[in-house]
Amino acid sequence: MKKPKWVVEKEQDKRAAAAETVWLFGLHAVRDALINPQRERLRLVVTKNALDRIADAVAVSGMTPEIADPRKFTAPLDPGSVHQGAALEVKPLDWGRIEDRCIAPEGRRAITVLLDRVTDPHNVGAVLRSAEVFGACAVIAPTRHSAPETGALAKTASGALERQPYLRVTNLADAMERLRAMGYVLIALDGTGDITLATAITQAAGRPVALILGAEGPGMREKTRETADVVARIDSAGEFGSLNVSNAAAVSLFAASSG
Repeated sequence: MKKPKWVVEKEQDKRAAAAETVWLFGLHAVRDALINPQRERLRLVVTKNALDRIADAVAVSGMTPEIADPRKFTAPLDPGSVHQGAALEVKPLDWGRIEDRCIAPEGRRAITVLLDRVTDPHNVGAVLRSAEVFGACAVIAPTRHSAPETGALAKTASGALERQPYLRVTNLADAMERLRAMGYVLIALDGTGDITLATAITQAAGRPVALILGAEGPGMREKTRETADVVARIDSAGEFGSLNVSNAAAVSLFAASSG
């Protein structure tokens, strides 16, 4: 009997994930990955100068680095990558299940961020950084049509990729339903929202909050919008002006953590 398409795609994604590796670069990103016990590390390429600067982290990792000539850096990075003489090949992190990660920290409201079709790694890296600062449980994005772990994402996240759960899911609407079953209020952010974000946070009355943001331009998909409990907006002081997705995430996280 022929397997359903979704089963085939799931098996393909699983095989691809098993084979996938990522090259992280930059002193900060590499250092944090070296000292992260959850990170599976494969190959470390550094210049002598960079090794001197991250020697403590290399010692913690137990890795034997490959010393590269700064004029002929041997790691397979894009030519424009600002690697600062350090690159580390790793396996993507496995953060586990939504139900295990998106639970309320002791004494604080649970906040989770969902990104729909946000493919720019710099935007996702910035969101991860804000999510860590404001104590979000996780950042969730669909496996397809979203930014995977990359060196550019890790560098923008400035270490947050090693500490802030970034969950990739097959179906974002399904992930939203799972959060709803956990007691979350699902707040989609859109400039055409019926109420303000502040009102939506107040109406959530201390319950866990999921903040859903779409990509600039195409925005969130209709299915995502329909699955949300409420669509809220961030009002601007003037008639014109808008925030990019990473800035909107930071504003929303602040509002949710303060409300």
